[in-house]
Amino acid sequence: MRSVVPILLSFALLTGCKSPKQTGAPAADPRILTINGAGASFPNPIYSKWFAEYGRLHPGVRINYQPIGSGGGIRQVSQGIVDFGASDDPMTDTQLQQSSHPLLHIPTVLGAVVPVYNLPGISAEVRFSPEVLAGIYLGTITFWDDQKIIADNPGIKFPHEEILPVYRSDGSGTTFIFTDYLTKVSSAWAQQVGNSTSVKWPVGIGQKGNEGVAGMVRQAPYAFGYVELVYALQNHMTFGLVRNGAGQWIKATPAAVTAAAEAQADTIPADFRVSLANAGGTASYPICSFTWLLVPQQSADATKGRQLHDFLLWMISEGEQEAAAMGYAPLPRPVAERLKNTVASIR
Repeated sequence: MRSVVPILLSFALLTGCKSPKQTGAPAADPRILTINGAGASFPNPIYSKWFAEYGRLHPGVRINYQPIGSGGGIRQVSQGIVDFGASDDPMTDTQLQQSSHPLLHIPTVLGAVVPVYNLPGISAEVRFSPEVLAGIYLGTITFWDDQKIIADNPGIKFPHEEILPVYRSDGSGTTFIFTDYLTKVSSAWAQQVGNSTSVKWPVGIGQKGNEGVAGMVRQAPYAFGYVELVYALQNHMTFGLVRNGAGQWIKATPAAVTAAAEAQADTIPADFRVSLANAGGTASYPICSFTWLLVPQQSADATKGRQLHDFLLWMISEGEQEAAAMGYAPLPRPVAERLKNTVASIR
């Protein structure tokens, strides 16, 4: 009797039927437009909320975002690997020139970096002047009872214990914001170290991520470090006050960070690439920055360009209202109004 297997196989090939064992990835739903982005981890909590909420309001659009770091975001959007990038430090002129297509800097929210510390037996909030912050990481201030620390904190009895400075070992926008500030307030820091997402620290011990720095500060008595304000608030960490450019001691809050942007609103350039470190104004918290989305002015896919345009307008009008509750500072109104003109040019 002739086998029926060849006949069955031929029938399957002719009809396009698949064997029950044949499997594959499900085809993408053609009704859903997927927009991919990557970059800074610092704004990831609010970006995740925004993208999810926008997707609920617009079921035909899905925005995927990977928090791979500012450097990765700049690289991938410059090469056209993703539809948009994100960074905590603005691209340089050279980076913009090397991009395969023109990119716009779209400020989204503002964030702050705060000094955290572990001082057993001391519950008072500690004040840190610019000179002390730079001195701790330059290695010129090594003990908690240094006269410069004592002078700024009358009434607090500091122990004669050595300070353990903790810094980010990985490249990060948080480090850029902190070192950008130190470069502005300390000529010694500017000459010896400078500002970048990763620097050669004169002293201290490196840890990866906010969680690494925070973990080391928590477990090591007399340690000192810096983390993002959002992380400090979410994890109920003690952080100190910083003296601003007007001589006021300011604790980081969303309102104090927005005040820093408002103080410089008239001098922010048309492309929004600006440093807010040590901004003027009596109410300004001095260690803060915008974080930016990096968006092609002309997307390779016109449909994606229109959706990015629409999302950004929604972000300005609706999303910003959610910033403060998450520990970020919303854009000042003058900046938001100017930004609408930039968004209008996106195609």
